[in-house]
Amino acid sequence: MIDKQWNSLVSIIDGQPQETIPAGFIIDCPWLPKWYGITLLDYFSNDELWFKANLKAAETFPDVMFLPGFWSEYGMCTEPSAFGAKCTFWKNEFPFAGKVIKQIEEIDDLEMPDPVSDGLLPFMLNRLVIMQPRIEDAGHRIRFSVSRGPLNIASFLMGVTELMVAMLTDPERIHRLMRIITDFLKKWHRTQRDAFPSIDGIMMLDDIVGFVSEDDFLTFGFPYIKEIYDDAPVKVKFFHNDADFRASLKHYPDMGVNLFNPGIQMTVNEMKEATSGRLTILGNIPPRDVLAAGTPAEVETAVSALLSELNDRSRFILSCGGGMPPAVTTENINALLKARH
Repeated sequence: MIDKQWNSLVSIIDGQPQETIPAGFIIDCPWLPKWYGITLLDYFSNDELWFKANLKAAETFPDVMFLPGFWSEYGMCTEPSAFGAKCTFWKNEFPFAGKVIKQIEEIDDLEMPDPVSDGLLPFMLNRLVIMQPRIEDAGHRIRFSVSRGPLNIASFLMGVTELMVAMLTDPERIHRLMRIITDFLKKWHRTQRDAFPSIDGIMMLDDIVGFVSEDDFLTFGFPYIKEIYDDAPVKVKFFHNDADFRASLKHYPDMGVNLFNPGIQMTVNEMKEATSGRLTILGNIPPRDVLAAGTPAEVETAVSALLSELNDRSRFILSCGGGMPPAVTTENINALLKARH
């Protein structure tokens, strides 16, 4: 993000009025490689192509805040790789991280990895170190430390179903697992902040929060996620959960979050009411059915309808519900931007 965009983002979160409805998107491997015209494997393995794809997006849409901006990542393999997950990379399919914990008792022997040296994390960080001069020469800065959230990582280490069952049958071991992952994530975010003093935001993505009940979220999610946000002395505390967030949403401000990218289970008005206007919402155009599959005219219609229904335009950034999905065209993004006026 350039300085102007960052300053705008901070002012939006502070509740200051904006002359134009701002627009922003989470962009990463589901959208960027295909849009740029390269394979996923090229995007993950070639730093030059990774940089050019991100720069092309920023230059093509200069009025859009891309979050986190120049995101160095390896899909869902990023953090699980540090725990020893087998990572499978296909040429043009999303990578997959295999289970590490086959039996619940194996949590007893699980050790916290070192994000400085383990798995794909040093490669992720070093890509940014190498490309930082060119990122800054283009007028951008590295603004966010980024990770998946603790429940999301736990679901890859042991499987979603197994995690859900163990919350009921062996809660003590799940708390031990969450403790290890949380300590790991705190160190990982500190490592990123130490490497790049320009970081003044933290971004976590955890869709598994949307798979559990409110009680289970408050037991196994809220305290650990809050601890990570509390450990980050930054201005922007960004959370993504485009699974069903309705049971947990009202707790997000107290969890430390001030910017939220949701799914489409609630309207912007409903989200603002549920959180007493304490969250900035980044949404909420349907990602697949409208932004990806719709025509430019249909995108404009959806944006106009959303804006006409807004009770309060403060603390709002126009986006899709979730990250930018595959196959969204330049024409549809331009249609979204056009419809703001």
